Amino acid sequence: VRVDTHIYAGYTVPPYYDSLLAKVIVHGNSRQEALARMRQALETFIIEGVTTTIPFLQRLIQHPEFVAGNVDTKFLSKVPELAHTAE
Repeated sequence: VRVDTHIYAGYTVPPYYDSLLAKVIVHGNSRQEALARMRQALETFIIEGVTTTIPFLQRLIQHPEFVAGNVDTKFLSKVPELAHTAE
């Protein structure tokens, strides 16, 4: 698990900020292992004070089609139950 970010403990997010506060990267010997690492990383990731996409990403990586790797750039438009939660 790797986290690329410029923020740190105690960091105050300014009112006008780049929405990319942190990027989480995982690697595994299989897709299943990488997804398990990402689930754990998202469950333990803490960012307070601003709304994040963590809940959406947690739902996304558990969707059966995503788990199976059946995704493309139109995936969210094909899965209405996820598409409206990405906002």
